[in-house]
Amino acid sequence: MIPERIAMAKGGEKLESVIGRGEDEELPIFGDGAFEIEVGDRSRAGKKMVDEGFLDKYVQEGAIDRHTMRGLIDSIRLVDANEFICSEWIEEPALLVTRFEYANLFHTVTDWYSTYVASRVTGLPNRPHLVFVDGHCETPLEETWTALYSSLTYAKNFSGPVCFRHAILAPLGYETALFKGLSENINCRGASAHDLWQKPDNQKTARLSEFGEMIRAAFGFPVDRHHILKSASGHNILFVRREDYLAHPRHGGKVQTRLSNEQEVFDSVNNWASNHSDCKLNVVNGLFAHMPMKEQVRAIQDAEVIIGAHGAGLTHIVSATPKTVILEIISSEYRRPHFELIALWKGLEYHAIHLDGSYADPRVVIDKLSGILRSLGC
Repeated sequence: MIPERIAMAKGGEKLESVIGRGEDEELPIFGDGAFEIEVGDRSRAGKKMVDEGFLDKYVQEGAIDRHTMRGLIDSIRLVDANEFICSEWIEEPALLVTRFEYANLFHTVTDWYSTYVASRVTGLPNRPHLVFVDGHCETPLEETWTALYSSLTYAKNFSGPVCFRHAILAPLGYETALFKGLSENINCRGASAHDLWQKPDNQKTARLSEFGEMIRAAFGFPVDRHHILKSASGHNILFVRREDYLAHPRHGGKVQTRLSNEQEVFDSVNNWASNHSDCKLNVVNGLFAHMPMKEQVRAIQDAEVIIGAHGAGLTHIVSATPKTVILEIISSEYRRPHFELIALWKGLEYHAIHLDGSYADPRVVIDKLSGILRSLGC
């Protein structure tokens, strides 16, 4: 990889230092020969690795403005040993990632998932190194990238040409089943790896559950695939909140309203739970935008019921443990299948409250919660 042939911002800067920077400055533009592969056949030297026909067949443009992974592959040039010059060698396997989106949790999870799957299908025995081939600034979500992988480096941080003994190109998050499933029918249900080992079923998958286990394990939480014990101090109801926050240089710190009376609903649920006589209920205020990622994952792991308005924060259910129940409040403007599908692919029980507008009657929410808790023996 020759960083000077990639036009983009340096990347990894503090968010506050690049306020107002345009996305075009952060997305990579790959010049010819940005990546090189040494070949022994000198007659092939100087040629591109693939032609347009290959790209059209395997790395199609799709519905996005700039397919950065297609651009990377198109830039790869074959060279002989005399031209193959390195200022640094990376001997261990390395994942090269151009992030589809780096601040929104749902889209970032699709990138986490693509790198996880790339690691699995290539049979890597240990956590690989990670190279961001983009110029995005640093955000809180980077905490999970560093937890998941052995090391993290931005491409522009290398001082000269860097050579990889084993480089793996991760697909764009845009191309994962998590994203494609929103518009394509992926008829697959979640199951545990243990169950599928005992009774194979091509219509069931353990892949998404294993991905969630990897996230929990990366933050030091124990993973027991067959028996997850919840807290003995009561039933945890996690209410995932939506807050104003600064996500990236172009973000004004305002989130779109999905539940206009969220505070009223939260207060009503909290009051109802504190007066519940049949069993002890703990309502957890999921203010994720201002919580360290480890605490977010802990809250998800400890929850028996996760409730929230349709929004990126609910993507955390990928890390939910078996038997967790999901209750999504969906406004009339945001009726999309993101979290119902994730629950399906993880094998989680899912419920929804569909609103006429964005106002939720707290009594309806509490009635739905009461039914869920009765099914849990409370």
